[in-house]
Formats: sequence, structure tokens, C-alpha cells
Amino acid sequence: MKINKDLLKRLCLAFGPSGNEDEVRDIIISEIKDFADDYYTDKTGNLIAFKKGLETPGKKRLFSAHMDEVGFMITDVFDGGYLKFKNLGGIESSVILGKRALIGGKRLPAVFGGKPVHLIKKEERGKIIPAEDIYLDIGIIKNSGEDSPEKEKADKAEKAVEIGEFAVFKSDFSEFGQNKIKCKALDDRFGCCVLIQMLRSELSYDSYFAFTVCEEIGLRGAKTAANIINAGIAVILEATTAGDIYNKNQKNKICSLGKGAVISIMDNSAVYNKRLVNLALETADKNNIRTQIKQSVTGGNDSGAFQKSGGGAEVLAVSLPTRYIHSPSCAADYGDMDECLKLAFALEKVLS
Repeated sequence: MKINKDLLKRLCLAFGPSGNEDEVRDIIISEIKDFADDYYTDKTGNLIAFKKGLETPGKKRLFSAHMDEVGFMITDVFDGGYLKFKNLGGIESSVILGKRALIGGKRLPAVFGGKPVHLIKKEERGKIIPAEDIYLDIGIIKNSGEDSPEKEKADKAEKAVEIGEFAVFKSDFSEFGQNKIKCKALDDRFGCCVLIQMLRSELSYDSYFAFTVCEEIGLRGAKTAANIINAGIAVILEATTAGDIYNKNQKNKICSLGKGAVISIMDNSAVYNKRLVNLALETADKNNIRTQIKQSVTGGNDSGAFQKSGGGAEVLAVSLPTRYIHSPSCAADYGDMDECLKLAFALEKVLS
């Protein structure tokens, strides 16, 4: 059982910062419309689908993944083609400077700029540049002649960006090293890919699927989906920080690439259901699926919303270990993706 690489690429490269998930949702609908028994978009933008299985489970079941990615909102537009912005989601300024971006519906290309290295004072060297000192540069030069073609082009481009526009990292989808992949938005287009592959297959039990919005800015879509579906069991497919980068003391290790699907015990959003955690580990063992336990109480995901909203739910997270998360170069291992996919299908057969 393998992850659909072509589908994953299309999902990752789609434009979908929090609150602007339309392009991602359209791709998902095109993939599931002939396989789901029912699907609709709720008032917040979540895509909710239902698929009949061979049996009706004892508890209503939900599989969920979020469609949005971290991004930026334009807050000011200055002469010369410079734009100020605010982050959507947790983005460190250290991963922004010098990177490329796409802005708005026209996907206007831009570069994140800041003070050049030659002008940085000695006392500033080695310090992370604050986000407020970084800008987006769309390459516009206004003073290029009163009636010149360049001025007309500049005016047109400048008007194409307005306060309130949204932007994302511009990234390519590249394979490298030993079975590795790098791209933006693996968090959580990977989870969306898994759910699509499940929806396109025969299921053992009736199941609901939620492709949620605005996870990166406060689990907003999941709170609504939780109240609409009111599931008894919710399994969240996610990406999680690996932290297995070089460090002689391994102080920051959370999980590792190449060691399989990650099962969480607790994070900043939820305390995971012990029965489901044990069931996931037992199911993985019986099916020779590689798993690892998340080694730190960090991060969070839509599980917190499903656990605490409406009547509450038993929650389980199955996560993909990912390096450099919330950056234009999230890195993950295809083998881990396959293990997560196999575990999701195996759990589908036993959760009832």
C-alpha cells in the first residue's frame, strides 16, 4: 500500500493558507465525488463527507485532516513594491528571509526581504531578524517615466495587491536523498491525501471524513465539524515535528524520519484516549506496521477540538514525522507515509 505521489504533489502545491482553502477543497472534491455517498461544504468552509461501509459501527467514526497551510496576510502596501504582512500560524522569522512567496488570487510572485548582510551591525550579527523587519518585495519601481510601458506595468502590478490579500511560500515538490521528499504544506496535505485514498476504497464500517479549515490559527474549522458530526471516535491524520536534526545530545528529538507512523500520548491540544492508543499499537504490531511514540508534549492539532467540542470524542492522532515543518521545505520520508497510510486502513477495519 503506497501513498499516491501525484495526488500528494497536487495537494501540496495548491494555494491554501488559513481561511483560503478553496483550491485545496476543489481538488479533494474532484477526487472523492464519485466515491462518497454524501459530501458538502459547511458554513465555515469544512468539507464533510460520508461513505457507507459493509457494516454500521457501534460508535460514529470520523477521520479528519486539515486543508490549510501556514501563510501570510498583507497588512500594508508601500511605494516601491514593498508589502508588510502578518503570519498566519506558527512561522519563525528565521525560515522566511530570502524565500519566495505567491500572493493573492493572481499568484503574484514575491521575495521576502530584509536588511542586507553588509548593513547588519556587529551587535546585530547572529540574532534572528524580527518578523516586523522583514517585508515582501514584488519588484515594482514606480518612478519609471510618466507614460512608459514600465510605469503602466508597475501601476497594474501594484494595484494587484491590496491590504487583506493572502500569501503562501512558493515551493517546489522535490525528491532527494534516500526516499525523502521536500515541499511546502506537507502539514497537512499529507493527511488529506490519506483520507482521499480511504474514501476511494471499500470500507468495513460507515465513516465520516472531515477536511477542515483554519487549523493553523486555532482549530477553528474542527470545532464546527465536531458539533456537526458529533462523532464518538475521531482519528486525526497529521504531520508532526520530527526534531531529529543534528544535535549531539539529541535534546530536541520528538520522533524520527524513517521509523514509521507517530502515535501521540499527549500534546498541547489533547490527552489521547488510552484505549485507542493501545488499539493502534496492537493493530500496527499485528500488521507489521512500523510505529513510534511521540517523545515530547509539544504541538497540537484538531484532536483538541474534537475531544472538547459538542459531546466530546475519543481521539487518536496518527502523524507523519516531518523536518522543518511550517517552512517552504518541509521534509518527510515516503516510507513513513506508507506506514501511516497502512495504519489508517488497518484501524478502519477495527474501530467500531
